[in-house]
Amino acid sequence: MEDSDKVGIVTGGSKGIGEGCARALCAAKWKVVICAREIETGKQLAAKLTAAGPGECHFEACDVRLPEQIRRVVETTLERYGRLDCLVNNAGWHPPSLPIDDFSIEDFKDLLQLNIVSYFAGCKFALPHLRKTRGNIINMGSLVGIMGQEYATTYCATKGAISAFTKALAIEEAQHGVRVNAILPGCVITPLGRSILAQARDPKAAENHLQVIQWLGRPGTIDEVGQACLFLASEAASFITGIELILSGGAELGYGKKVGAQPL
Repeated sequence: MEDSDKVGIVTGGSKGIGEGCARALCAAKWKVVICAREIETGKQLAAKLTAAGPGECHFEACDVRLPEQIRRVVETTLERYGRLDCLVNNAGWHPPSLPIDDFSIEDFKDLLQLNIVSYFAGCKFALPHLRKTRGNIINMGSLVGIMGQEYATTYCATKGAISAFTKALAIEEAQHGVRVNAILPGCVITPLGRSILAQARDPKAAENHLQVIQWLGRPGTIDEVGQACLFLASEAASFITGIELILSGGAELGYGKKVGAQPL
């Protein structure tokens, strides 16, 4: 899956799952542009990944809530590297757990802008270039986008939209040879995930809970998501489009507690 000619963009690539994706692509000799709002964090990661090689990483400051900034990242990538082979739409946010009563209409609109409108904009700006390379798009969804989550109506709505958008775009772009797929992580430990745990009424109990809600008995890692991203981005997945690749450790299988449960 190594290819020194390939160029990719990872939104929200300065940390968390985006970092895992950028790391995997760079390790496979890709040239990767990561973009995010955290300028110093992004610059430091880009320098670290470039030094580690064998690929190359460049950072661009970008607030994906602003479509013109996404357009600029795509244009800058083309100016720097002359081509684009993969767009990884990853930037997003999971709000604190609240009942629908406590989310305002504006809260929901803001989250839609960040979690799904930015994906639409990224695809729209990247596709003219991806069609030339017969490249691909990877949209980062979520397991809860297809199964729901307590006190997360707004988040689940945005992630469910990503799943539907991915399938529709895969159909539309097949004629151009562009593949479009989604990755649906379950419980993956990221800085955002750790901040959510810290806000729980009992952080230790919440952390213990994460060990038993999937059959493999542990949360996933950002590097495991990165490897899935690399596979879908590579020619090894050349006959795969429109799928939702679930990375969950089996969280969606069976009822209730997964690990340590006694047979009925």
